[in-house]
Amino acid sequence: MLLDWGAKINTQGGFYGNALQAALNKGHERVVQILLDQGAEVNAQGGEYSNALYAASKRGHEKVVQMLLDQGAKVNAQGGKYSNALQAASEGGYNKIVQILLDQGAEVNAQGGEYSNVLQVALKGGHNKIV
Repeated sequence: MLLDWGAKINTQGGFYGNALQAALNKGHERVVQILLDQGAEVNAQGGEYSNALYAASKRGHEKVVQMLLDQGAKVNAQGGKYSNALQAASEGGYNKIVQILLDQGAEVNAQGGEYSNVLQVALKGGHNKIV
């Protein structure tokens, strides 16, 4: 209804940064797909998690991660506390998401974030399967 009345999908601001990140925060796959179909910018920066792929990876939403990648999300986009989606998924112990990101070309030696690299993030969390 709101989109039919002209709500702007890519408006920036607030905790989530944009509508796409707000929808995927709780893993609302159907709403995410509607927003993507209506032109939501998959690589928009902003909000607590900096970009949609980072947010979905941090929250463990495997299907949403794949949806975003299928729509052209940049696998190595930088931003957020853990610097990138690979580090965010590793921090949460989300093995399947880590594998998806690696398969899509995530840089395993990328530097940045609170723990500097993905190996330190995985070790900090005690995620043996990721290490």
